[in-house]
This record gives sequence, C-alpha cells and structure tokens, in this order.
Amino acid sequence: MRQLFPPSPERDAGLRRRFAEEVRAGRPDLATLCLLVGAVADGALDEAGTDAAQMELDRLAGRLPFRPGGPRGWARALCELLGEECGFRGSAADYQRLESSLLHEVLRRRRGLPILLSVVWIEVARRAGAPVYGVSLPGHFVVGFGTAGEQVLADPFDGGRVLTGADAELLVVGATGAPLHPSMLVPADPVQVVQRILNNVRAWAAARPERSDVALWAVELSLLLPAHPARLRYERAQLLVQRGDFVAGAAELEAYAEVVDAVDRPAAERVRGQAQAARAMLN
Repeated sequence: MRQLFPPSPERDAGLRRRFAEEVRAGRPDLATLCLLVGAVADGALDEAGTDAAQMELDRLAGRLPFRPGGPRGWARALCELLGEECGFRGSAADYQRLESSLLHEVLRRRRGLPILLSVVWIEVARRAGAPVYGVSLPGHFVVGFGTAGEQVLADPFDGGRVLTGADAELLVVGATGAPLHPSMLVPADPVQVVQRILNNVRAWAAARPERSDVALWAVELSLLLPAHPARLRYERAQLLVQRGDFVAGAAELEAYAEVVDAVDRPAAERVRGQAQAARAMLN
C-alpha cells in the first residue's frame, strides 16, 4: 500500500481555490473535481499526473464501439471494455484503502469503491457520447443509462453487471431495509457525487483516529461545496482541537455556537463550554 503525503501548503491552497471555483461553476466537471480531491490527498499527484489521468479516460473512451445501440447496448459495451477487458471492479478489501476513493489511484489500480468506479464508467461513457449519469442508491452507487422510461442500471463494483429491477431492489433493501423508491433513481449531479465521495473519506478517517489529517481535509473540502450542513463546522472544530490547534478550534466552536444559538440555546452554551475548555488547554 503506497504511503500518501500531502502537497506543500502553497500547492494545497491553490488546489483548494481551484476546487472552490470548479464546484461553483455553471457546469462543474466531475473528473476535474475528483482529481482535485486526489491532489489534496496525494502530494505526488502533480499537473502531469492529473493530465495523464484525463488522457487515460480519453484513451478508454476511444476504445468503445461507435454508437453501440440504446441504453442497454451502451451498458453492455462499458461492461465488456472496463469490466471484462480492463478488469475494473471492486472487492470488500477496497473499503479499507483510502486510494479507493481517489480517481487517479483507481485508474492505476483498476480497483476502488462503487462510487469511484462509477466515476470511471461515467467519464469514459460521457466522452464517447453515451446518455450516462450516476445513480446514488442508498449504500451503493451505480451508473444509469438512458431516460426514466428506458433506464438501464449497471454496477461497476461488480465489473459493470447490468442490473435487473430485482437486483436494484435487493441493493436498496440490503442497505436500508426499505424498498426501492423511484426518487432513488434520479441522476446525481457532479457536486452530489463529490459530496458523497468526501463523506466516504470522512467515514474512512473516522474509523482511524490516527488519520485526523485526512478527516480534516475532507471536512474542509466539504465546507467549500455550495450547500453543506452547518454541523460540518463543529466537526472541523473538534478535529482542530484533536490535532492540538486549540486557538483555531475554539474560535470555530464559538462561531458554530453563534449559528446554533438561534435555534437551540442550551446546545449553543454547551459548545461555548467546549470552546472555553479548548482555550484552557493552552495554559
């Protein structure tokens, strides 16, 4: 497993500015956003590496047959190329690796989480002209082809296997215990996809307290998204305190308390108490 090191502070700041600009663009580019996340995580991913990842997606798209048919034809063509010929797929072990959430590493290893493998499917198919999009099923991200009336779903984690309605139902019931609802099948836009990727990174880091550095950058990138829960500020404050930055953590706790005060004064007072305790750690 390759050890990942963060970029220099100057490069990190530039990457975050670019991420904030791209995520607020009229039509944010999914591959660009994912590669910016990868560059914040992995200081070895420079501009040449980012360009190489984009070119690999272009190369793979060039290997698809020209207009293979309707949604099912596209799904089958992607399965044959990416799943069967190139070996892109996932396994339970991939959930234990941070690289499984980084697009450049998924392209290199041809292994990853469902959502990152879906990004590969989406970006390759989009470049070839397919009617493709991500579908954010609870607990398991998949890819959709075609419109609602003729929608075909494929599971890149399983090598691109085309799913029946019963297959999709089982995925949802297994993750939530509730039946599949049509609202779960709507296309996910690039910002929603990146938000879910960052949520996965935060969950990975939360299970590894020694990787609070990863949790912190994932939270901070999440805070750059156009819409995010206010509680992320509290999470960031806790991470700063955990990492010994008591002044910044206390200031963030106090700012969060001001937001909470309007709706839950007792909770705001508890957070102010946490800020006071953080400042006391300096003495």
